[in-house]
Amino acid sequence: MFLHACLIFIASIATTQASEITEDPSTGLTRYLNCEYIESRWNDGDSFSVRLSDGQIITARLYEVDAIETHINNTTDARRLRAQRRYFGISGFGTTPGESIQKAIDLGKLATAFTKNALLRKPFTIYTSHADARGGANNKRIYTFIETSEGESLAAELVRNGLARAYGVYRQSPKGLHRDETRQRLEDLELRAVGSRSGIWAFTDWDALPDERLIERLEEIELSYAVKRSKGIPPNGKLNPNIANQEQLETIPGIGPSYAQKIIDARATQPFETPNDLLRISGIGPRTLEKIQPYLIFE
Repeated sequence: MFLHACLIFIASIATTQASEITEDPSTGLTRYLNCEYIESRWNDGDSFSVRLSDGQIITARLYEVDAIETHINNTTDARRLRAQRRYFGISGFGTTPGESIQKAIDLGKLATAFTKNALLRKPFTIYTSHADARGGANNKRIYTFIETSEGESLAAELVRNGLARAYGVYRQSPKGLHRDETRQRLEDLELRAVGSRSGIWAFTDWDALPDERLIERLEEIELSYAVKRSKGIPPNGKLNPNIANQEQLETIPGIGPSYAQKIIDARATQPFETPNDLLRISGIGPRTLEKIQPYLIFE
């Protein structure tokens, strides 16, 4: 009798977990209900530890937004922080670069606190295609959409409050909105935050902002060119779309940042076995496929 009761209890738990995890073929996203925020010293506004409905612990990286870095561990982090400072026009804050950097990190911590307050001890929903967000070897970092317990998009709320910029990886939303539409909506929210001087925008040097952004754009062009020169097409002239990174995919004529990210998202759920499999990606039609096929190999 006791064993029978235990089996029923275990079965009820499994049924509950199954009902909390559903897949939407129309968007390619898996929905996880009742997720849990896990406190960690490495959490920040757009990247943080969570426990999914099935008990799996991941680092969730928000689609659509970019919050200021709060942990600078290498030159890549430092370069990203510099780009963020320039974007918000706060590079010249204070009298020394050190003061400006510390101010930016402090403002980034406001985004961390906002996210923690929105999610801690409150059930929230995650939508993800399990696309790799380039975490470390011991850090399973995946791109996610997050809906708070109040039914709001966490990414949108960060931008609305001036705590993050509308910048990053975009894809079709859980509601089926095209990535270009979601980008435009986030940019509109950012414009409103700018107008009301919300959050970080309260510290912007508006006179210096245009020049700061120009410098950043010119440096990005230079870095992009260097990357393409060093990580170009292999000697045989072909790339495997199932393992090539975004920078390598972008070296293929006709594949820009958005298509490269779409390929990475799509292969996370279903690898490409033949060239025609790429036709399932929105925007890649027969003509584009014909153009890129000579640069692809499937193993």
